[in-house]
Amino acid sequence: MDPGLTLVAIGLSHKTASLSMRERVSLSAEKLPDVLHLLGAKIGNGVILSTCNRTEIYFVAEPGRSSHSHALDLFIGATGASHPRIEQHTYYYRDEAAVRHLHRVACGMDSMIFGEVEILRQVRLAMNSSFETGFLTSVLDRLFHSALRAGRRLHAETFLGRHDRSVASAAITLAHGVLGNISDSRILVLGAGDAGAMTIKAMLREGASDIQVANRTYSRASNLAAHTGTVAVPLRRVPEVLCDVDLVVCASASPLLSKETLLSVIPMRSRGQIVLVDIGVPRNIDPSVRAIPGVHLFDMDDLMTMCPATLEERERDIANAEAIFEDQVGRFLSWWRSSHAVPTIAALEDCAEEARQRELAKTLRRIPSFDDEQKEALEALTRALVKKVLHQPITRLKLHGDDKDYITIGRELFGLETNGARPMNPAGGKRARERRRLPVSHR
Repeated sequence: MDPGLTLVAIGLSHKTASLSMRERVSLSAEKLPDVLHLLGAKIGNGVILSTCNRTEIYFVAEPGRSSHSHALDLFIGATGASHPRIEQHTYYYRDEAAVRHLHRVACGMDSMIFGEVEILRQVRLAMNSSFETGFLTSVLDRLFHSALRAGRRLHAETFLGRHDRSVASAAITLAHGVLGNISDSRILVLGAGDAGAMTIKAMLREGASDIQVANRTYSRASNLAAHTGTVAVPLRRVPEVLCDVDLVVCASASPLLSKETLLSVIPMRSRGQIVLVDIGVPRNIDPSVRAIPGVHLFDMDDLMTMCPATLEERERDIANAEAIFEDQVGRFLSWWRSSHAVPTIAALEDCAEEARQRELAKTLRRIPSFDDEQKEALEALTRALVKKVLHQPITRLKLHGDDKDYITIGRELFGLETNGARPMNPAGGKRARERRRLPVSHR
């Protein structure tokens, strides 16, 4: 990697912004390709991670395009954020700080619920979206795979893997506080996407058996119901179903439940209080329904305090997670620092190879009697000799790859300052993108 390039992360999350602010910058899966193309046109690369609790942009840029103000302009342009004080709610990281932040995010260590499981899938989808639009550079590809590997290790090697750490499980915990055991409750899930599916599966594990699912597209609700053993209902029947359920979980990408609908339903209900859990961002349920007697509404901000682990388990999880986190970050940073020296190493190898071929050709012209076997032996000898001579210089360059002065001295020492060092294009280039493998979950 060109040592002049900078890795940048900018965004906001539940730690820095209210739910209403997060709604303003949230990007749906449908919008993501267009926004990535917009980002790519400005900076040539990038990954956008947009979940219910965070919206972040990661990119690689030259020094003049990696400042805080430039990154903030990119963030505002990509998300359409128009709040006059948006800067107060965003965070900005460069290089090692950006690396550490993404690894914490992928491990669930920066999540509302420590060690949550959904974030791994969301990080992977963000990476794949960037790949599919052609804006995933080799550096971003390596970074995101490292972060995903850290997250998988955390769940496989710590106590977190034996807990259901998710927004869905937190929603159930909140419902328990009002309804008691939900195994006897009648439940409606609005939304048949990934969040809806995870919610249903979490409820089934809790012993719930009376679950209905509705979605704007009935076929999706029907498919999910068939796979989970639940009942699909058309969206037009939702008011009717609301008359006879105890718990509603809204897990859709668009508003589905208005205050007017609930006001019309409440007089017809025979089951007393109703619990509404809105896990969507933007919110799916009108917040003003809290004023309706008998209605208990919880949203993402309410889920922030939910965690199904004991204090002792949490402390042990954090210690184990930190060890895995540091190990994986250290591995990436070692590669990252050595990659800064790659253009200089490539120039050094090219220079040495040109000299080898030139001197070999002179020798063969002077000794025309060499047969093919002798020529091959001489070829192998000179290659081995060049490799031996370059081994220590290349090793040293890799070790000091993040030291710009060291690299500069190395280039001057070997006379490379006039040869050109083939700097890496932050956008990757067509040939580089063709060489990359499609990111998959099992890497």
